[in-house]
Amino acid sequence: MSLILQFNSDNFHQICDDLASRDNDLRGILKSYGYPPMWNRPNTFESLVHIILEQQVSLASALASLNKLRERLKIITPENFVSLSDEELKACYFSRQKTLYVRGLAQEMIDERLNLDALALLSDDAVRWKLTSLKGIGNWTADIYLLFVLQRTNIFPVGDLAAVNALKQVKKLASASKDEVLETVANWHPYKSIATMILWHHYLSASKKKPYALNDSTVSKTNII
Repeated sequence: MSLILQFNSDNFHQICDDLASRDNDLRGILKSYGYPPMWNRPNTFESLVHIILEQQVSLASALASLNKLRERLKIITPENFVSLSDEELKACYFSRQKTLYVRGLAQEMIDERLNLDALALLSDDAVRWKLTSLKGIGNWTADIYLLFVLQRTNIFPVGDLAAVNALKQVKKLASASKDEVLETVANWHPYKSIATMILWHHYLSASKKKPYALNDSTVSKTNII
């Protein structure tokens, strides 16, 4: 069985310091802007819905849709979600595609084919396989779930434009293929997740973008599932 490595509030800064000791560019970000927030979310249906809503749209748009859903349901559970009609979900800014995706996710949980508590006990690869077998959930969504919800230490979401663009800027890579990006981030093993948060911190701070509150977003504006 693969060893499951996680970060938490007790070791987060220590891991940041370890990365800074190994990488001058990450050290420069920490020196300029301090430690990044330790973005995280609870292991709930709502968190997965939120991540799906963030696919390929602005974070503000995704959060507006989630808040509408919160207003409508009060508590976002699979059972409550499937009780809503397509028209009611459209009023919550759900597209036809995302309505389909989240209905499918909700039904998997209602039928007990997907158990989030059980996912937390699986390896990174097993979690990714389980999630990406569901319609509408691809590698980016699985990466963000692994990173934000399960707090696994060694995830780099290669489909996240903010993370990739920050990496290219920090490493002065005018252009880079997916393989070149993966080769670069391999140097941060086994702490690629924390390096990603440092890159997001750079993205937000250097461009003076206002960060969302903890648990309200990742930081990519456009994502690839």
